[in-house]
Amino acid sequence: MPQVKPPRDAVPADRRLRITEIFYSIQGEADSVGWPTVFVRLTGCPLRCQYCDTTYAFHGGEWLSFDDIAREVAHYTPQHVTVTGGEPLAQKNCAALLMRLCDTGYRVSIETGGALPIRDIDPRVVRVLDLKTPGSGECDRNLYANIPELRTQDQVKFVICDRADYAWSRQVLEQYKLSDCCQVLFSPSHEQLKPMELADWILADRLPVRLQVQLHKYLWGNVPGR
Repeated sequence: MPQVKPPRDAVPADRRLRITEIFYSIQGEADSVGWPTVFVRLTGCPLRCQYCDTTYAFHGGEWLSFDDIAREVAHYTPQHVTVTGGEPLAQKNCAALLMRLCDTGYRVSIETGGALPIRDIDPRVVRVLDLKTPGSGECDRNLYANIPELRTQDQVKFVICDRADYAWSRQVLEQYKLSDCCQVLFSPSHEQLKPMELADWILADRLPVRLQVQLHKYLWGNVPGR
């Protein structure tokens, strides 16, 4: 017989999350780029970056218990799991889900916009912190108190829209000595800056950063669930 999910009200409020989608794909970004990965995309985000490619995750979604999420993730028998959004930390139960995924034995990462605290995230989780550039329209929302929480396995990402964004990102890189505490990723905003231009700037300035392109978009385009 088909398995029937319990009604939402039957699941304790601290053991469920609103989920937009769970899908299996190739990781297109960060240090685990290229690895087959299960993505758990949480619904909702307090930011409105002008280049956002997941606006469909701002609203809607489905309430799922941690057990439901764990079963769906396990279906793919993954090694890598990424919790993303939206902004996953906007849901207070996100930290508990991350802990459960780590306890299961997965290599877990979180993609967060950097406007919310990362202090309470399980130390086994790799944190990919997206510091917002002026071109995003949300630069003022950056929570710089997160930077001392970063470790060598974490990454800071800058999505760069133009030369002004690049100059700003270089200044932040140097001011906070980011390359001394974690990996730093410079990524061109899709359709706003050619990767070759950004690569030339990085080489000219000899910056200690990794150029990152969104591999999944080169494979499948901007298709939800890929």
